[in-house]
Order: sequence, then C-alpha cells, then structure tokens
Amino acid sequence: MPLPRRPRPSGPFSVGIVGAGQFAGSFSKLFHLHPGVGSVHVTDLIPERAESLVAEQGLAGTLPSFEAMLEDDRIDAVALFTQRWTHGPLAVAALRAGKHVYSAVPMAVSAEEIAAIVEAVQETGLTYMMGETSHYNPATVYARNRVAENAFGRLFYAEGDYVHDMDLGFYSAYQYSGGENWKATASYPPLLYPTHSVGGVLGAWGTHAVSVSAVGVRDERGDGVFDKDVSQFDNDLSNATALFEVAGGGSFRINEFRRVGYPSHIRESRFRFFGTEGSFEQLATFSVWQDKEGVHDISELLTPKRTLAADDPSLEHVDPALRDAFVSGTAPVHDISRLPTQYAHVPNGHEGSHHFLADDFVNAVNQGTLPSVNAWVAARYTLPGVIAHASALRGGERLPVPDHGDAPEIG
Repeated sequence: MPLPRRPRPSGPFSVGIVGAGQFAGSFSKLFHLHPGVGSVHVTDLIPERAESLVAEQGLAGTLPSFEAMLEDDRIDAVALFTQRWTHGPLAVAALRAGKHVYSAVPMAVSAEEIAAIVEAVQETGLTYMMGETSHYNPATVYARNRVAENAFGRLFYAEGDYVHDMDLGFYSAYQYSGGENWKATASYPPLLYPTHSVGGVLGAWGTHAVSVSAVGVRDERGDGVFDKDVSQFDNDLSNATALFEVAGGGSFRINEFRRVGYPSHIRESRFRFFGTEGSFEQLATFSVWQDKEGVHDISELLTPKRTLAADDPSLEHVDPALRDAFVSGTAPVHDISRLPTQYAHVPNGHEGSHHFLADDFVNAVNQGTLPSVNAWVAARYTLPGVIAHASALRGGERLPVPDHGDAPEIG
C-alpha cells in the first residue's frame, strides 16, 4: 500500500525539542540554524533545563510539557531526546497528534512499539526519522560507496561493534538523567540499544536480518548497576554478542559491550565487511581496504577533523569522557557539498553524522519525501536487537527476526 502523500509545510516549519539533556543541545542548534526551520521551542520535565537551553542558543521559547507541545498549533514537528526506553510511545502520540517526528535512538524497546510507529506513519503520511549516527559514520559511508561500486563483489559477512564502557561517561550520563534512582535505569539491556552497531552494518549492506542467536554476559562488578534486584528492566547482562542471518544469504555479528577495556572515547562504533573480491576493516585508530592484491591504509579518509575544543563551555554538562562524541567535524569521505552553508563552521558530532541527520530530517519534511532512516529502515536497525535480547535470555535460542519490509512508495 502506498503512503499517503506527505503533508508539506508552506514555509520553514517549527520544531519542538522534547528533553533538554546532554545530547539535545547539539541538534537544537542545528535545527535552529537550518534555513528550512522557522523556530525551535523546548520542553523538559525539569523546566530550568529547557529555559537554560533556550537562553544559551537564542531559541523561540519553552513549553510546559510534551502534551502542551502536541496541542500547540505553532509546533509542526517534535524531536525526541528523552530517555531511551520512552521513545516509542512518545513518537506514536506525536504522529497521532499530527506532528512530524525526529527521534533519538533507539526507535523503541519492543516489537509492538516498533509496529505501532510503522503503522502510524503508514496511516498519517507524516515524516518519521530515527537519528542513527552510524548511518553517517565515515566507515558506513565508505562501505556504502564501495557496495555501490560492487568493489566487495558479493558481501557475505560483516561485523558491527558498539564498545562503550560504563566508566567512560555512562555513569555520569545516567546520573544526570536518572536522578536518585539512576542505577535502576543504568542497567538498560545492551541489546536494546543496538542501532549503533546494527545501523552501521545494514546502512552499508542494504539487506536485513532474518534470524538471530545471541549470548549475554552477566555482570560481576557488584556496584548495583546491572543488578536484577535494582534494575527496572530486570537485567543483569552488561555485554552481549549476536549473530544474524541476513536475507539473500550471509551473516553479520554485533557486539554491545558496556564492560570493556577499550578506548570508547576515541571510537565507540567500528565495522568490518568481507566480500568475495574485497574487504574493509576499521579499528580504534586505523582503517584498511584489502583486496587480493594487498592492503591499503584509508585511515585519513575516514578520520573527522575536530571542530570544537573538548573544554568548550557548551559542554560543561557533558562528562569529559563523552565529549569526543560531540566535537568531531566531518571526514574527507563525507559529501559536505549537500549541506546548508549555515553548517559550514558549526560543531559536528559522532564522527561527522549530526549535520547530515538534521539536514535529512528537515529536507524530508519540507519536500514531502522519505528521510534516510525512515520508519522502515529504523525498524530494521532496531528490531534485530530486540529479538537478540530475547534470544540471549533463552540461552542463545535461534529466533526469527520479523521484518516490516521496504518503505512504501509515496502515493
């Protein structure tokens, strides 16, 4: 069934930022600067945070609640930067209220919530986009380009790692957003945050998962995080590995590690692709293209150039261990010619992805087109992790991964 013709604003549209935490400010600034956006408002459960963000960036103003934002005719779209397990219901409520939706990852935390978002987009014709940074990770961009050139030959295996140790900024991030009971939420299951690994693989390969077997590692730190007696998710798994079968033949493996001796502040996500004619491997500090003739160092092509000092005052609420994710520029492999000139000297983040994600969403709303990580793509990046977590809880039982199919054409 084709999608309803997408509603298009008559001019620059307005964005409502939901959640004024550590991540929101990077994108409120980009939406504010984009020529396709007219105004930006903010709401947060802690009003002072919303007021502070508005004052710092010169935004249009605050609103008292998410519900007030949905009822306000001045707001055309909402951008969700709330805690990760809240995105699904908020996205559906916004779509049903007639608002376009940009959502931080993950899309949702259950198969039912994911299906509800896809259904709401299908019925309303509104724009939904998940802001998966790995879709524009330099490694993913490079691999996507090589796939288009058929340089891999037939791809048959890939790997995606999201290796982010809790000691490197995550404790402080959960404390900032979780209040007194932060340990209950810091135990969030790793495989329910799968898009930084899955998205980088599938964002290049262009296939989807059809089955999975996963293994989890129970935590032994003993500090009340990843403790079933404390966890609101009844979770004690801090590390997990999942192996997926893909449509058309082949497989990919992901790692979601939260207890790991690895320099997460240098590179959180990394990828490997193997084909019959060529392969590509990325590690913490270097990357190589390999074929049957030899090895080619492509590290410089995939290395973003920093655009902001790590001690910049705008990052005062961000743990020093997390700041590298907010100060990167673009890498040579990125096509910056497609971006608005207003972004030319603005800080980027997550290896150069922020500018592209914001621009994709704004253009999709204004042009009535499907964004890069639309609801159907977002489901393929998120749902495999949901099923993988279920597999890990069942001793690695191989489970089918449902698929919502390709995005329909716009009617």
